[in-house]
Amino acid sequence: MSKQAGEKKGKKKQKGIGEYYQIEEKGLKRLRPSCERCGSGYFMADHADRFTCGHCGLTRYKQQE
Repeated sequence: MSKQAGEKKGKKKQKGIGEYYQIEEKGLKRLRPSCERCGSGYFMADHADRFTCGHCGLTRYKQQE
């Protein structure tokens, strides 16, 4: 259903670059791999069965265990 007049749409929470790292005693740990073609500044998107780069389109499939 449509929203009533005067109701505001909720804002989406944007992920910052800090969401891609985990802080450990020795330093930072990357939670997602970086793209092999684009370099270390581009993180790959985490899908159910693959990692994908949004910049160049490189897809790396996850290993079946």
